[in-house]
Amino acid sequence: MSRVALKSAREIEIMRRAGALVAETFRVLEPYVKPGVTLKELDTLAEEHIRKAGAIPAYLGYGPKSSPFPGTICASVNEVICHGIPDGRVLQDGDIVGVDIGVLLEGYYGDACTTYTVGTVSKEVQGLVDTTRDALDAALEVVKPGARLGDIGHAIQTLAEGRGYSVVEEYTGHGIGKRLHEEPTVRHRGVRYTGLKLVPGMVFTIEPMINLGRPETRLLSDKWTVITQDEQPSAQFEHTVVVTDRGHEVLTR
Repeated sequence: MSRVALKSAREIEIMRRAGALVAETFRVLEPYVKPGVTLKELDTLAEEHIRKAGAIPAYLGYGPKSSPFPGTICASVNEVICHGIPDGRVLQDGDIVGVDIGVLLEGYYGDACTTYTVGTVSKEVQGLVDTTRDALDAALEVVKPGARLGDIGHAIQTLAEGRGYSVVEEYTGHGIGKRLHEEPTVRHRGVRYTGLKLVPGMVFTIEPMINLGRPETRLLSDKWTVITQDEQPSAQFEHTVVVTDRGHEVLTR
């Protein structure tokens, strides 16, 4: 418990504003997520909006000095699970794209992801997207004082695997606050009634990555882009959530 920094009411209020900016940035991007738009164009729109609001893009330049992340957003298309680089790729009808946005506002981070459908997608792919969103919602429902981290993973795993999909294990949710990644680690598979007990003031992300095919992953040579090993589509949804006295509050809704 000592490694998990509980947030004060003042800190939570700042993170609430950071989360609201993340949510607002998604609303700005949404009309532009359509066939013919490049990932770089979405990235530019996001950066302009975040900076205009007086915040800093959290991902731009993040990581090792030898290979810092080159974009404001992560843009993960089809078989890309996470950390997709927003380059000149043009979105096509039938694609899905996971857009992950992080901001630093007044010294605190907000972080969320949503998967957009581009044009008309297949029923199979729509089912994957809907299930991933449902898995995040199922996980959020169990967040309250006295619950355990294992309950979160169990909720996601049970729903996704029950519908025939697989859950990525290598990439997880995380604590968040003055740093983008803090304790605790929030796994998306788990056993009920196990793991760290949740208490008011904990702030963390839940961000299930669900695959249409098998769960295995592969890191590309750019050292950022993670794809499904079988190259089947993957979807992701993420929110930043705080444990409250009565339950929880989603800060990036």
